[in-house]
Amino acid sequence: MLNKGKRNILGILIDAVDYDAARDLVVCAARQKRGLAVTALAVHGLMTGVLDQEQQFRLNHFDLVVPDGQPVRWAMNWLYRTGLLGPVIGRNLTLRICQAAAAERLPVYFYGATPEVLRSLKAALERNFPGIIIAGMECSKFRSLNADEKPSVVAAIRDSGAAIVFVGLGCPRQEVFAYEFRDTLKVPILAVGAAFPFLAGKLPEAPSWMQKVGLEWLFRLAAEPKRLWRRYVFLNPTYLLLVALQALGFLNFSTNGQAPTKELLYG
Repeated sequence: MLNKGKRNILGILIDAVDYDAARDLVVCAARQKRGLAVTALAVHGLMTGVLDQEQQFRLNHFDLVVPDGQPVRWAMNWLYRTGLLGPVIGRNLTLRICQAAAAERLPVYFYGATPEVLRSLKAALERNFPGIIIAGMECSKFRSLNADEKPSVVAAIRDSGAAIVFVGLGCPRQEVFAYEFRDTLKVPILAVGAAFPFLAGKLPEAPSWMQKVGLEWLFRLAAEPKRLWRRYVFLNPTYLLLVALQALGFLNFSTNGQAPTKELLYG
C-alpha cells in the first residue's frame, strides 16, 4: 500500500497513493460515518482547477485527489519521484470500493447519469458483487439545483442509509457537488467521472496497451469526437507545456486558489 501524501502539480494537490490506500481511506471513513471528499483527476479535471481559482480552492480542500490517468502519474513521478507504479482510475477505484462495501455490508448510493445508465449499472454491480447493498440511485437533473432542492437531495441520501456516495455528474460539476455536500452528508463522496457509463457497459474501454502508454484520451476522442475534441486539442498540450515549465523551474504554482463566493448546487 502506497500513500506518500499530496504533491503540487500545476497548483493542484494530487495524492501519491495507489488503489489499496485510496480504497482503505474511503472504507475507513464510511465505517466512522465521516465526511470525505474524493475525486479521480485526469488531465481535464486537473486543468479545470488550473484555469479557475475557485475550482482550484475546492480541489485543494478535498481529502483525497487520486491521479487518474498516465499523464498525471508521469508528472508525479517526474517532479517528485513518488514511485507510483500505475494511475488510480476512477472506474477501477469504484469497483474496488464496491467490492469492499459488499464484503462489509456498507450501503452505496449513486448520483448522476441517466436512468438507462443507472439501471445497467445496478445490474452489473449486483452481478459482480452479489452481497452489495445499493441504497439508492438518482439520475442527474443536468442543470443547477435551486436552493429548495438541496435539502431534498440531502434527505434522500440520508434516508437511504448510504455509507458511501458515488457521483457521476461530469467534471467540474461532480467535484463541486462533493465539495458542497461533504460536510452536510458526513459520508465519503467520490467524484468518479465517466465511471457510471463505463461500468454500465455503455462506453467502451480503451485497449490495455493504449491505457499503459497514455493514449486512452485518443481512444475516447475517436469514440466521442464532437463532445471531446476541444478538451483534448487544447488542454492536453497546455498541460504538457506547463508541467515541463514546472519541472524545469521556470514556473512555480501557488496552491491557494480563491474561496468560492457562493454555492453552485449542481445536480
